[in-house]
Amino acid sequence: MKVNIPDSELQALTAGQSYKYPKYTTQLINLDNQNAQGTRPRIVGQMTELIQEFEGNLFDEWEAWYKNQHPDAIEQATDRIYPMLMQLKEAIQKVDRELVKKWVEELVLVKTFTGLKFQEPILKKISALKGASYRLSSAKEEAKGIDGYIDDTAVSIKPHTYRSMQGLSEQIAASMIYYTKKKDRLEIEFDF
Repeated sequence: MKVNIPDSELQALTAGQSYKYPKYTTQLINLDNQNAQGTRPRIVGQMTELIQEFEGNLFDEWEAWYKNQHPDAIEQATDRIYPMLMQLKEAIQKVDRELVKKWVEELVLVKTFTGLKFQEPILKKISALKGASYRLSSAKEEAKGIDGYIDDTAVSIKPHTYRSMQGLSEQIAASMIYYTKKKDRLEIEFDF
């Protein structure tokens, strides 16, 4: 027999309560927290270590223990996240159809062209440094996040800002090459 326990039910079974939120609000708070960094270990503690350090078995014991160990952590995290959310709320008010259209045009036209046009020069440069051959990826390979190959090594070429994009669900099975477009040059970074 297989039984599924939804997260909300699991929370209710372990903590005795289940949190309910209005639609889309947790997505906004998660996005906001990425910017505010309110739940970083320096604010709330290293949770994986703390839960192992905790010797009890009940949620009420965990809650009391955690709040004793980090008495101000919840408030500090909230104090970091909420003001950032107010900035996000203000920014959302500035988003209209024309701004969305401008963003889509930049993504589809400018960033695609710029990103794809950087790929081949980057592949050429690295392959020359390694004394290797290169090729751009096929459409099927590109769908997997692979931008090309240097000899037999699959590579994905991303702007340096890609590293800071937490929360991406994308998993790329390739060696990463990062680039930064400077005023007078393209800086590339790789470690394969």
